[in-house]
Amino acid sequence: MSTYSTVYQALTSGRALRADEAALLLTRLRRETAEELAVAAEEQLVQASQRTVTDTEAALRRKRRDFAAGIKAIGVIRRLAGAPARSTITHRSTS
Repeated sequence: MSTYSTVYQALTSGRALRADEAALLLTRLRRETAEELAVAAEEQLVQASQRTVTDTEAALRRKRRDFAAGIKAIGVIRRLAGAPARSTITHRSTS
């Protein structure tokens, strides 16, 4: 079962999630979504970087440069998705 389905079932079951359960589900969902995004982006990069009959050497160099930059960005997405979740909730007094 995908993480999305697990999250959906947890939200619609009527049972309140504990904070640690919710955090775990959200972390898994973030990782799964980022991996799906990275795979799709990589497929697009590979397709866009294929040499065509009309490509000049300069055009091929640009394609290689763009491909390398894209792969580097995908690596960052994967690294950030695998990073431990950080709490952004801060308790501030409103008085």
